[in-house]
Amino acid sequence: MNLLFRSTNIDKPNKSSQLSLKSSNPFIQLIFNRDTISETRKLLDRAIVSAAKDTLPNCKPPALTPSHWIWQLAASYHLTHYTALLMEQAAGRFAVLGRWSLAQWAAQKAREEQGHDRLALLDIQSMGYDAEAVVKALLPPTAMALLSFFTQSVQAADPIGCVGYCYTMERLAMNIKAEHIQQVEAILPPNTYATRCLRMHSSLGSDVKHVDETVQIVAALTSEERTNITVACYETALLYFNSLKEKYISEVELQQLLNQLRLDPCSQNNSIPQYIS
Repeated sequence: MNLLFRSTNIDKPNKSSQLSLKSSNPFIQLIFNRDTISETRKLLDRAIVSAAKDTLPNCKPPALTPSHWIWQLAASYHLTHYTALLMEQAAGRFAVLGRWSLAQWAAQKAREEQGHDRLALLDIQSMGYDAEAVVKALLPPTAMALLSFFTQSVQAADPIGCVGYCYTMERLAMNIKAEHIQQVEAILPPNTYATRCLRMHSSLGSDVKHVDETVQIVAALTSEERTNITVACYETALLYFNSLKEKYISEVELQQLLNQLRLDPCSQNNSIPQYIS
């Protein structure tokens, strides 16, 4: 950078000359953009890490069993069912406010998230249960709290918080590696494929690309907007990590409930197509 300044006979460039160089020199612009994007990613990620440290869970979730996997699938369903609709609302609200980059981002996300709830339903059904009945009966507290926060963010006077929510949920999904998916599959009944939704929302799915796209959008926003998004990241992560403190339904209670929601084997295959887009 110093060599570039010397070539233009500028030892200590003032603010206006810096801006001129950044806008006119493609090489400097590229470095500037990379630095901004990198710092933005660090800012948002630090908020998530901070929430994890502040939560300080004093208990561990129960051991993963087929029944508790259905509990988690129900949570995934509730977290994905309204995403497309809420992002459509966010796109409209951003457009009314004249924030076109955010409106386009939200509209694209609404399209990309279509049908993800059906993956959770199909996973539940693949395990031999009435998927619609299961998601009506199981309302995991953390998932419902996150959904409420997401909804309130979209419907707030300034919907900017939904950007932080989406970034956090997709950034956390990137931590789900192939090894974890294999561990889940190992506890499932033989010949059962019930990790479609998990794979979609993991390091193997599209969330890696989505996180990169969101960082680029946020990096181009104002300092105030980035601050508000960072706060939303922290608040979202706080809700997420608090799940480690929630009072989990016992294996016995869960089994008793799920036993009432089993599919009739004769009708199971006939109902599968309704969940395939």
